[in-house]
Amino acid sequence: MPESSPKCALITGITGQDGSYLAELLLTKGYEVHGLIRRASTFNTVRIDHLYQDPHESGNRLFLHYSDLADGSRLSSLMTQIVPDEVYHLGAQSHVRVSFDEPEYTGDVTGLGTIRLLEAIRQTEIPARFYQASSSEMFGATPPPQGEDTPFYPRSPYGVAKVYAYWVARNYREAYGLFAVNGILFNHESPRRGKTFVTHKITTAAARIKAGLQSELYLGNLHARRDWGYAPEYVVAMWQMLQEDVAGDYVVGTGTDFSVEDFVRFSFEHVGLNWRDFVKTDDRYLRPTEVDSLVGDATKALTDFGWKATVHAEQLARIMVDHDLAEIEARGHVVDQPVVAPWTS
Repeated sequence: MPESSPKCALITGITGQDGSYLAELLLTKGYEVHGLIRRASTFNTVRIDHLYQDPHESGNRLFLHYSDLADGSRLSSLMTQIVPDEVYHLGAQSHVRVSFDEPEYTGDVTGLGTIRLLEAIRQTEIPARFYQASSSEMFGATPPPQGEDTPFYPRSPYGVAKVYAYWVARNYREAYGLFAVNGILFNHESPRRGKTFVTHKITTAAARIKAGLQSELYLGNLHARRDWGYAPEYVVAMWQMLQEDVAGDYVVGTGTDFSVEDFVRFSFEHVGLNWRDFVKTDDRYLRPTEVDSLVGDATKALTDFGWKATVHAEQLARIMVDHDLAEIEARGHVVDQPVVAPWTS
């Protein structure tokens, strides 16, 4: 009997935090993985460089394609070329604060990009299972805890665009019978998180201050509370959703909440520093409309496919700080020296 072909997956946003971890997971499961990257004058593939092989080498199962979520015709042609079994739509303009500065771009890529990809699946009639990366930011001002039936009340252009993408995924599921799921993931971080995001900004600063490479850290709202988990665990939930018999929507979170101040404290305590000696606030980092508290109720994910978070905020902060310290030491800096440098974030 001939061997069955490996499953094929297409990942938008493969160069991001989640995309890189998901690509690793799928490759370990024997998938052929295709990722979309945007054309730029410099490569932004650092998170997946360790996975990439020359496409001429035998046994290569990771392939990258130039594309853009603003180009529907290119998405359709790639769908026909790749013929994926599963599509993981992670690509977006995903920085909440930046979405206030670039609302039109955020709406086009984060919102309309989703319908372009769904249309590519529908028009090519390829029976791919579709994962939409929805966000806890859709809940916004709705009080916690938030579950699958909690009303949305987004408080940013990013949150609004994600609500559009959520509903269009549900609409294509109901109107055309597509296997489309929404993974409503609460905040999830890792050492691969971009350093402009608050968690990695904090852990990087704690490590740099410990090494004497930075003297202050400027932040916005220290009182916002979030449900922080570990990104490698969350991509497992993405994959599990697409293995279910029936498409549905799932909240993924730890069920715990901590303030930004808590995360700062965890990070600085890990390197033996008092955060109050170094952290200052700056109004430029405040959002025009804030989200006070997000806490995910992931009971449905636990019941349906056994997913449960094991890493919570304090352990997460330690993981990220340790990584940032190791990076500094790899560049030849001595981490135990006193804080002397005037550099600020």
